[in-house]
Amino acid sequence: QLQLVESGGGLVQPGGSLRLSCAASGFTLENYTIGWFRQAPGKEREGVSCISHDFSTYNADSARGRFTISRDNAKNTVYLQMKNLKPEDSAVYYCAADPRPIVVVRATLEGRGWGSIDYWGQGTQVTVSS
Repeated sequence: QLQLVESGGGLVQPGGSLRLSCAASGFTLENYTIGWFRQAPGKEREGVSCISHDFSTYNADSARGRFTISRDNAKNTVYLQMKNLKPEDSAVYYCAADPRPIVVVRATLEGRGWGSIDYWGQGTQVTVSS
């Protein structure tokens, strides 16, 4: 069974940090572009950051300077290190994978084409609150 599983979410105080993980099973992430997306209640899904198979990274404005995406192909896992978290970062965070970089980059930076991405995880909740 091909799937992505996110982990690492939780409750954190403003200014705190979290590291999210996206682990793949049933397929190898090495040739995929992986994106992190988030959706808060009552809001549209938005792209956060993505990393291509050649380790190029692309960050949405909300992530720039605070979030860092990375990948460890040996562990078949992609990470999202988040620091200086704010209450407005509270959302369900999803990872998604597709072998076509342009599909994931477009979804991340332009907010379109979500339906074209091959694989999605089930999401992990991040809550930033004091």
